Formats: sequence, structure tokens, C-alpha cells
Amino acid sequence: MSEILSDRRYSESHEWASEEDQGVVKVGITDHAQAQLGDLVFVELPEEGAHVAQGDACAVVESVKAASDIYSPVSGEVVSINDQLADAPEMVNSDPYNDGWLFSVRIEDAEELNNLMTAEGYAAHTEE
Repeated sequence: MSEILSDRRYSESHEWASEEDQGVVKVGITDHAQAQLGDLVFVELPEEGAHVAQGDACAVVESVKAASDIYSPVSGEVVSINDQLADAPEMVNSDPYNDGWLFSVRIEDAEELNNLMTAEGYAAHTEE
């Protein structure tokens, strides 16, 4: 069974969002998603300063199996990216909720977090 943390919100496309501070939301992919993808070999992240919209593709992860789009769970400006993933994309596999985070967004509308699933809702979603 995949790990699902209760302090985050989740999208149907398997991204997580964690409110950090001052309206900044950290984004990554779930343990379930990284397990489905297999060993990641490349991560393409959005540029700092780029605007992302909730539900829009804004990054790509490539594994030995396939390349998958990553969709932003919230709208706003990308304020930081996880530079370490350029040299160590496998961090997403080993620690998807902490060291393997992808990017952070200064959220435009905090209400968008309510559009995302709770841990319980995401657990039910992944069992379907």
C-alpha cells in the first residue's frame, strides 16, 4: 500500500500540495504515482517566475517505462524548483513527499486547495 500523508491535499492526477507558509504551496507527486512510474531518470520542471494554472501540465517526469506530464494542483507563480532533481531524479522515488518535491507555487487563490482531495479521499481514489 502506498504512503499517503494526512497533512497534504491531492489531485486526481496524483500530485500532492502542501501549504508551506505565506501562501506558498510545495508540489510533488505521490508515492502511488512514483511506484506506478518506476525508476525516474529525468525530471523537467517549470521555470521560476512562470505562471501555472490549476490542472495545467507544467512539468514532466521520465522513467524507464514512460514520460508523464505533471499537472499543477494550484494556480500561481512558480517561486522555487527543486534543483537537486536535475542530477538526482531518483530522489522522487526514494522520498516523494520530502526531498523529492518538484516545485513551489505562490498560490493565487487559497480556495483552490479545497478543490483537491484529502488523504482519505485520495486513498479511496487510488483503490478504484
